[in-house]
Amino acid sequence: VQARLEREAAGRGELLDRQSMREMIASEVGVPLHDVEMMEGRLAGSDFSLNATQSSDDEGREWIETLEDEDARQSAEVEHAKDIDTLREWLLGAFSALNERERFIVRERKLRDTPRTLESLGNELGLSKERVRQLEAAAFQKMRKNLETQSREVHEFFA
Repeated sequence: VQARLEREAAGRGELLDRQSMREMIASEVGVPLHDVEMMEGRLAGSDFSLNATQSSDDEGREWIETLEDEDARQSAEVEHAKDIDTLREWLLGAFSALNERERFIVRERKLRDTPRTLESLGNELGLSKERVRQLEAAAFQKMRKNLETQSREVHEFFA
């Protein structure tokens, strides 16, 4: 674009200064003047090898060593998502082993944004808050035993 604009200006006998040239390029390409100035700066810069050392030492680190390995990060993200799915599956299995009242107590006490108190659950269920606490403890013990039946898998997962 710049070469064509310079040829056209030379054909008309005009000599364009740098700012006028930038403005014409921005208008021609349909981008803001700032973008043209940024690109001009990039094009004026020199290239360098990523295998060049960062310091003058012969044993200095190469620039390429500072680049992040995208594949490794994506692999870790996929692995993390699989781990979360596995944990969710195990916990849902253990949760489904509870009876309806135990599930209700665990859900209200541990899975809500604002957990309910033992007293409020006791009032709703017609039980003392101590009995609700006992049922909650028994529910967690039952979930723990359910998870222990998958002992090898669970231990390998957390090892």
